[in-house]
Amino acid sequence: MRVVIVIPARYQSSRFPGKPLAALKGVGGEERSLIRRTYDVACEVAQVSAGSAAEIADIIVATDHDGIADHAKAFGATVAMTSVDCRNGTERCAEVQAAMSEPADLIVNLQGDAPLTPPDFVTALIEAAAHTETRVLTPVLRCDAQALERFKADRANGLVGGTTVTTDVHGRGLYFSKEVIPYADNLTTEEDAQTVLHHVGVYAYRPDALALYASWAPGQLETIEGLEQLRFLENGVPIDCVEVYAKGRVFWEVNNPVDVERAELELSARGIA
Repeated sequence: MRVVIVIPARYQSSRFPGKPLAALKGVGGEERSLIRRTYDVACEVAQVSAGSAAEIADIIVATDHDGIADHAKAFGATVAMTSVDCRNGTERCAEVQAAMSEPADLIVNLQGDAPLTPPDFVTALIEAAAHTETRVLTPVLRCDAQALERFKADRANGLVGGTTVTTDVHGRGLYFSKEVIPYADNLTTEEDAQTVLHHVGVYAYRPDALALYASWAPGQLETIEGLEQLRFLENGVPIDCVEVYAKGRVFWEVNNPVDVERAELELSARGIA
């Protein structure tokens, strides 16, 4: 299975302009940009997958911004320039796929604001894709009490602290939301907290699913929530939610400037320079 990892990165973020180029300090105060640290995660995935049946054929930074492109090329990344009209990372991945000289069997969307993504989250997704015909897959992580309280606190303060998802009995996504779902005010114990599934912003797509996605207009729910994956659900394409495990690691996306400090603390905790 030929797998290509695409890292979509756009400069104009409403909550955090210039986010991909924001510096994150690791151990010893070493600074690397957000996009570079996400690229480092993809490189770790490629190392683990080398020689396997699902080897990573390429890692591509997809952007419409010259500054991000030049920066990514400087640290050795393959860069694909995509349209300024791309509304989200999935559309950007679809553009990259359409321009590929050699088609991929699976496209992995590793979003450029997720430098804390453990590589095994991505490899678990690729492995799951090898054993199912489902066209779209994404990882989910059960919350603990601390993570749930952080979600709730962020929403109370008007911040997007992450995305949650509910699933059916087969592990397929029913709905994704930036609110905490299911209703969380009555979830007070550690066991209760595990009812809430934190959606990890990584996707694996079959080529036909990406082509279909690009042909559809944004749906009403996608527009209201600001969540690109809802376009698949609104058009009847199921999403398999692959459960992954924190193993004591904190997973947090960089959605707001305040998340930089959170990410730096976790980089230090993991001993990442």
